[in-house]
Amino acid sequence: MFQLFKRKKRKSVTSFRVIIFSFFALILAGTFLLMLPISSKQHCVTHFADALFTAVSATCVTGLVVKDTATYWSMFGQGVILAMIQIGGMGVITIGLTIMRVSGMKIGLGHRNTMQESIAAPHGGGMVRLTGFIINTTVIIELIGALLLLPVFCKDFGFGKGLWYSLFHSISAFCNAGFDLMGERGRFSSLTSYSGNTYLNVIIMLLIVAGGIGFLVWGDIKKNKYRLKRYSLQSKIVFLTTFILIFLPALYFFFKEYKNLPFPESLNSSFFQSVTARTAGFNTQDLSQMSESGSVIMIILMLIGGSPGSTAGGMKTVTIAVLFLSAITVFSRKNDVQCFKRRIADDTVRSACAVLFMYLVLFFASGMIISAVESIPLRTCLFETGSAIGTVGLTLGITTKLSLLSKIILMALMFFGRVGGLTLIYAALPSTGSQNSRLPLEKISIG
Repeated sequence: MFQLFKRKKRKSVTSFRVIIFSFFALILAGTFLLMLPISSKQHCVTHFADALFTAVSATCVTGLVVKDTATYWSMFGQGVILAMIQIGGMGVITIGLTIMRVSGMKIGLGHRNTMQESIAAPHGGGMVRLTGFIINTTVIIELIGALLLLPVFCKDFGFGKGLWYSLFHSISAFCNAGFDLMGERGRFSSLTSYSGNTYLNVIIMLLIVAGGIGFLVWGDIKKNKYRLKRYSLQSKIVFLTTFILIFLPALYFFFKEYKNLPFPESLNSSFFQSVTARTAGFNTQDLSQMSESGSVIMIILMLIGGSPGSTAGGMKTVTIAVLFLSAITVFSRKNDVQCFKRRIADDTVRSACAVLFMYLVLFFASGMIISAVESIPLRTCLFETGSAIGTVGLTLGITTKLSLLSKIILMALMFFGRVGGLTLIYAALPSTGSQNSRLPLEKISIG
């Protein structure tokens, strides 16, 4: 009887629930560390709600903050935040499997399945090797980024602080977190003081894109290099969609939003805002001065986010691409969704529709609730909820002014956006198994 109970209990702990519980554990640990007096520059105990909000934002690599990272948190507190960003960006499961591998513990099939779900891998083979690849790729890119940022920050802040700033911003950018240490130049100012620095803009943008395309794509790059025809369908879709989502919004920003700025700064700002809106969270311009149409474009980019298996959040580029291709299939009256001479499975299309539905419902409902509670214009609230559920971190300046209820809503959205809507649904609802019988078919009218 006891053995039967153990088997049932073990079966109920699915991979999806392990992923959720691991993120919860990291958030709670980070919260209590940030509450310690050593974590703040004033050596005071940080309020639980503020510490929790910061821990959720860091673990979910979002970047929304209620306390300025540079001026409020001590070196220890900033280190805790950076550790949560790093673990949350690579994935708690990835770090856990790495520790198990280094310590010589056996990695079973259940661990491999959990890893597969956590990074949205198409199959479960080679998970241990993939874990090592993720760690190595992350460390190499972040170190290169830190070295490239070193001349800028060492010149402005001296060698010691410049070294810390370079490492912090490299990790924050690659993990698409959006946390910065520029508060000494102006609280919550992000990278606005570097809007004219083309070198820094390019480095940060490259780090954001590198983290946002996904580790599976990096594996394809390592394996096939310049032989693009050999790349997987997912990698091809990621590259094409990422290119479109960077250049088209950048053209709009250049000719509409930043046309009055000097040429180098206008070009920098146009591309930077286009790149950072898809979950990175840095900004080089005052977003509150952006037009309504510009804000709407930013919201759309925030909701889309990065790519599957990356450090970014959002609905993901592949989801939007599949939905677009599905619409094209309907318009052209074809039977199958196709791309690059490959057929996309029907269950993939259904999953994409479900993800879009969940994001839009939570995005609009949360924005309307916050608008009603705080008496703030709906567009401003939708910008905030889009930033939270897309794990972006951009804001129009209302985060610190929100009530506890609104902050709880934002924390829930950040957690949803990082862990993933389908992961939460699959963890909450039991699997019904395969259906051997099907109900009678009856057509209904659409459109």
